[in-house]
Amino acid sequence: MALNVKKANINSDTAVPINSICLPDREARIAELAYLKAESRGFEPGHELEDWLEAEGEFLL
Repeated sequence: MALNVKKANINSDTAVPINSICLPDREARIAELAYLKAESRGFEPGHELEDWLEAEGEFLL
């Protein structure tokens, strides 16, 4: 069975502002970015807050 995927038609009129993303989704995205940062340096302990803050800053850009 083939999966039918329709692409979203997103433009400036339909784009959702980043500040309107609900809190759980926002935190999940930041957590994922922080995890990837930790993974890239071999999960060396002691950098958890730094990873989170950097990820949060990147997410807000």
